[in-house]
Amino acid sequence: MPIYLPETTSTTAESLTPRQIVAELDKHVIGQAQAKRAVAIALRSRTRRQKLPPDMAEEVAPKNILMIGPTGVGKTEIARRLARLAQSPFLKVEASKFTEVGYVGRDVESMVRDLVELGVGMVREERRAEVKEKAQQAAEERVLDLLLPPLPSPPHVQPDYGEGEGAGAGAVREQAHRTREKLREQLRAGRLDAKQVEIEVREKSFPSFEIIAGSSVEEVDINMKDMLPGLFQGRSKKRKLRIPEALEALAQEEEQKLIDMESVARAAVERVQGAGIIFVDEIDKVAGREGGHGPDVSREGVQRDILPIIEGTTVNTKYGMVRTDHILFIAAGAFHVAKPSDLIPELQGRFPIRVELEALGREDFVRILTEPKSALIKQYVALLSTEGVELSFTPGAIARIADYATMVNERTENIGARRLHTVMEKLLDEVSFDAPDLLERAVAIDEAYVDRMLADIVRNEDLSRYVL
Repeated sequence: MPIYLPETTSTTAESLTPRQIVAELDKHVIGQAQAKRAVAIALRSRTRRQKLPPDMAEEVAPKNILMIGPTGVGKTEIARRLARLAQSPFLKVEASKFTEVGYVGRDVESMVRDLVELGVGMVREERRAEVKEKAQQAAEERVLDLLLPPLPSPPHVQPDYGEGEGAGAGAVREQAHRTREKLREQLRAGRLDAKQVEIEVREKSFPSFEIIAGSSVEEVDINMKDMLPGLFQGRSKKRKLRIPEALEALAQEEEQKLIDMESVARAAVERVQGAGIIFVDEIDKVAGREGGHGPDVSREGVQRDILPIIEGTTVNTKYGMVRTDHILFIAAGAFHVAKPSDLIPELQGRFPIRVELEALGREDFVRILTEPKSALIKQYVALLSTEGVELSFTPGAIARIADYATMVNERTENIGARRLHTVMEKLLDEVSFDAPDLLERAVAIDEAYVDRMLADIVRNEDLSRYVL
């Protein structure tokens, strides 16, 4: 499960105005101004709520958003970028993966537990960054102890042998200190990297059986740890490692000692409750009500199971009870067949902000290929530069790529901007394969090259359905 660390911005998330939030999103997502405005307002409203008196803040409900639009137009990307910008725990789930209680499928409360796990990971990474330097220093001392074991401490009471004996012991200690500092310099300079040391490492140990019972797997997990504490602790064993590997392993061990996991769990739960974002995709796949029989019963059941989570309930997790009252929910769906009004009224009422995302056209594709910070063309240029190949695209070539992507979307299934990935892979197939062996290190992609690589496939509609 990926953990999204916050991107560095010139201002903190709390101080970003809606206009600045939209400007940040514009760096990564092309178009969809209405959706960007909606999420910017929702994020700013959350910041405003946190400045209210506690009794008033408790009453302010999150501005949940329903995004309506075809696939590949940026619904997920907008939500994901918003979460990174807000430094919020973010989870994407698909509504169609949940099924009504009593049927085989995932429990809807698992989305909250997964979000808490992500929150814990996020807070742990932040705490690790705080203690990293201290942990590395402690690891360095432990490696130096292995390379040069410290002298035994003198006993508290010593017979009086005269000044000569005491002075000799002091000289030995001074010599040992100088030797240790020389070793430290060599260690930091990397001159000891080839040496090996023997350290004790703790193995991760997991039981070789799985229990699914009780009200949730998390509760069973907690109970098993209480009953059999030794089973989950892991065993220590001695391993010989090279100095850099030993330093890394010992630094991780020291980090774990310095991080208070109870404090991490508390902070993560607070962050999830106040700043968590859950993106519920494919909400249209569970739209449908009053079917009376067949799949409609299950669909409405999923909606009714999701409803309490969005309305606000308390979910039991292994890190404690988590309230969902102020988690921001962003639901999205294509709604080709179903309509938003097909959702049960109670669920509709929990998404006060509705935005319709527009299908992408040729001009949008040209901008997507070139403008964002991680635009597709920039990615391919960077990838091939690692092979020493200087790849370039003429403006005409970029326009032709957009033409072909638009044409294929019209003739086959419209998958939006995702079509650009398949078109680009087919276009650069030869260059990517031959890159290490090319004698000519500069490759210019022009209109003629694009036509040569793509024209036949696009012309043959049957073939394009499979290849593109």
